Amino acid sequence: MRSESNSIVNPVTEGNIKKEVLLFFFPIFFGSLFQQVYNAADAMIVGRFLGKEALSAVGGSAGMIILLVVGFFVGLSSGASVLVSQYYGAKNEERVSASVHTVMMFGLLCGILITFAGIVLTPAMLRLLDTPADTMEMSVIYLRVYFAGMTGNLLYNIGSGVLRAAGDSRRPFLFLVVCCVLNIVLDLIFIIPMGMGVFGAALATILSQAVSAVLVIIIMCRTEDSYRLRPAEAGIDPGIIEKMMKIGLPAGLQSVMYGVSNLIIQAGVNGLGTDHVAAWATYYKIDGLFWMAMYAYGIAASTFVGQNYGAGHIERVKKSFITCMVQAAAAAVLISAVIYSISPWLFPLFTTDPGVNKIGVDMMRYLTRFYVLYVSVEIIPGALRGVGDTLIPMFISGAWICLLRSIWIIFVMPLKKDMYTMMFSYPLSWSICTAAFFIYLFRYSSLKEVLRKKDRV
Repeated sequence: MRSESNSIVNPVTEGNIKKEVLLFFFPIFFGSLFQQVYNAADAMIVGRFLGKEALSAVGGSAGMIILLVVGFFVGLSSGASVLVSQYYGAKNEERVSASVHTVMMFGLLCGILITFAGIVLTPAMLRLLDTPADTMEMSVIYLRVYFAGMTGNLLYNIGSGVLRAAGDSRRPFLFLVVCCVLNIVLDLIFIIPMGMGVFGAALATILSQAVSAVLVIIIMCRTEDSYRLRPAEAGIDPGIIEKMMKIGLPAGLQSVMYGVSNLIIQAGVNGLGTDHVAAWATYYKIDGLFWMAMYAYGIAASTFVGQNYGAGHIERVKKSFITCMVQAAAAAVLISAVIYSISPWLFPLFTTDPGVNKIGVDMMRYLTRFYVLYVSVEIIPGALRGVGDTLIPMFISGAWICLLRSIWIIFVMPLKKDMYTMMFSYPLSWSICTAAFFIYLFRYSSLKEVLRKKDRV
């Protein structure tokens, strides 16, 4: 984390890259892990005390819709995080402040909009996904309550993005630890003694997210650094919005494309029956360990590349990218081996149904073998975002992951309607997308041009 005083060395632009990437990575990873833990707590407590239908309602179609909506707006606001990272590295305090106030106001307005639209459209969205009839009512309840608390979710994610862009990954982690514990406690209270069902699970989640948002805002208001938030100065800077959209809109659209492909896959899973829906929902909770690690390294790549690019340290841009790739690949291999080995003991934590557990373990052991193929799909776009290159990566991901996967589910899965046909779309799309990203990176990308230059410092 950068000190409040500009006289202290900024470790992102001046420290040992291998060490600093790890120091930056671990708080994000463990913070995301705690976030996954309190998401898993919903599923675990719901599955144990309310049954597999409730588990499907919490983690099935409703979960996919939440990922789609939140992913778009967080991706959109990531443009501001890139701007903060570059301005912070260049020590341009005025532009850092303008970016911070713009993106926080943007998050507030978007949260209000999503709340009202989501509550109204929830039944239609769930019907569109062919949500099983035995989970429809509970899915509507869960999703509407979640939408009601969307403002806290967005403000936390956006505020954490600002802190990380300035090199502070520690405090967002600490806030998530607090909220993880709070969420689990509230789950246990609302679901077991109070008997509030899936409504209680959703309420526990949004209250936890609201607390995390308040903690982030307090830190941003109290800091003396350039990213200080002054509520009276909150507003929309048209220039910042234009730059934010240029960088963030492709990231937001890419997230939507991922979300749409996941929704199509969820619809395919729904057609296999409630046991498969419950197993797939549980799988998503467990394999979050891998996605959180890749997400953390993607943010590290964007932050280290962005700050060093803004500071003119071009040689450190190259070193930062290579370090993130190597460390992420090593993490992928390790996490895959661990999850593959212990998956038979993990699924029974969520449900005692033997059929659901068998399906889930088979899913997990099939897909973990291919996780390493995904590393480049996260790290290369993360590094490119750091230098403002987002449009072509969006098209690459859209074509070779989202579109290809959707075509596979719509046209190939009906020919052999089973879970292995569905799951094969993942390693297939990762492999092709990885090849496309490497071709773009080394032959056409703006990062390639940057790496050819000598360090300006």
